[in-house]
Amino acid sequence: MSQALPWLLALALLAALWAAPRYGLRDLWRESGQKRLRRRFEDALKHMLAWERRGKIATPESLAGALERSPRQVLALITRMESKGLVCSGSEGVRLTPEGERLALHVVRAHRLMERYLADEAGLPMSRLHQAAEKAEHELSPEGADRLDAHLGHPQRDPHGDPIPTSQGELPGVEGVTLTEWPVGRPARIVHIEDEPAVIFEQILAAGLKPGMTLWVVEKTPERLVVSGEEAEHRLALAVAANIQVAAAAPERLRASDAVRLSALPYGVRAEVLELDEECRGFSRRRLMDLGMTPGAVIEPALENTFGDPRAYRLRGTMIALRRQQAGQVWVRRLSGERKEAA
Repeated sequence: MSQALPWLLALALLAALWAAPRYGLRDLWRESGQKRLRRRFEDALKHMLAWERRGKIATPESLAGALERSPRQVLALITRMESKGLVCSGSEGVRLTPEGERLALHVVRAHRLMERYLADEAGLPMSRLHQAAEKAEHELSPEGADRLDAHLGHPQRDPHGDPIPTSQGELPGVEGVTLTEWPVGRPARIVHIEDEPAVIFEQILAAGLKPGMTLWVVEKTPERLVVSGEEAEHRLALAVAANIQVAAAAPERLRASDAVRLSALPYGVRAEVLELDEECRGFSRRRLMDLGMTPGAVIEPALENTFGDPRAYRLRGTMIALRRQQAGQVWVRRLSGERKEAA
């Protein structure tokens, strides 16, 4: 009996932990399962909304691919969503009900607001935004999304250029055409960059292209486009260029030909700050302004970093350090009389 006593005590303790109210293992397991199911619901609704926005109807097969689930699991999921009035299925596919569309728009809003927050406030690189927001979007309530929206200053677009739905569920479309359709020699503004597939998105980021930038198509061939950006010329495969959407650059958005990003200013050359980039928002914008990065301020790259990042600058009698991404949000003009050979 004495040998069995520890086992009996252990079983009694496990039973107590399993059945304990509120914080018991049973309730935690049930809550975890409910969260997983809600995430699958929301991911499915978001997929269906994306298809409907493109004029298509989602199918069990498309949902299986998007959710990485078996057809049997997807059919069970559709049945449960139908029972909750979120979708209706038919011979053509699966459609959102008004309630399903409302929930899908909230998830999209939460995702894009989180991307904006992670880019502007946390300084997360573009390449990591989507995956981080994919996890965070399911934890943001409508009230939390409203608070985050107000904190960010009610941004209209996420860092990729996608419109952010309003709290009333309004979702404007993305303006413009693909870069492959844009005529040679006409200035264009990047309005959207598709973040999937990831391999193409990485190539676009490596070229330094992002929403808000102005560029020109210099040459078109059957294999590639040659475009002139704000800092360099780029040769893009057509498959890469097709993932970039552009629109006409308004005259007031065309900067002077001698304006460059601070990140491109050569070492030892002084320049005058012109403005902060339109895409520089929230905490990032406030921090640069607090450092004295205002129009008319004189700045100079003062110390090079062996590893390239961050770089030291002399501004208003003091030294500051900026990452390349931060310096790229500042537009400057070389002061007259500065040496040209440093370029």
